[in-house]
Amino acid sequence: MIESLQKILAEHPFFHDMDEGLLEILAGCAGNVRFKEGEVIFREGEEAAKFYLIRSGRVALQLFADRRGPLVISTLEPGDILGWSWLSPPYRWKFTARALEGTAAISLDGKCLREKSELDNHLGYELLKRFVHIIEDRLQATRLQLLNVYETHP
Repeated sequence: MIESLQKILAEHPFFHDMDEGLLEILAGCAGNVRFKEGEVIFREGEEAAKFYLIRSGRVALQLFADRRGPLVISTLEPGDILGWSWLSPPYRWKFTARALEGTAAISLDGKCLREKSELDNHLGYELLKRFVHIIEDRLQATRLQLLNVYETHP
């Protein structure tokens, strides 16, 4: 049975309780994607053109450190959102994302969403409200990791 993208979006925790009309607009910017184990989804500094709803698999968010190489900042799993850099100029990724195992996701085109949000401020506001929580959670997780690093390595 083939599920519609709108139905998949409606069932994702990120879009819980979103208006059906807005979900229909979002589905017009969405598509299914798959990544192989080890595949780089995006690299730090590249154009941030999309975000992803992870449906299966795991993805590592990495930051490159000169002396240590790639450092895993966070591991994302099904139900998580990958990427918010498409929201804010200059639209460049701040991290690298790599599939730790075969991963299926819904990709949403950032340019399409920005254009639709300019025409429908309600859509833009709904997306922004939801992304603020994701950004806050990631910053808090990074803060806790930094505290752990500095407490164990004075």
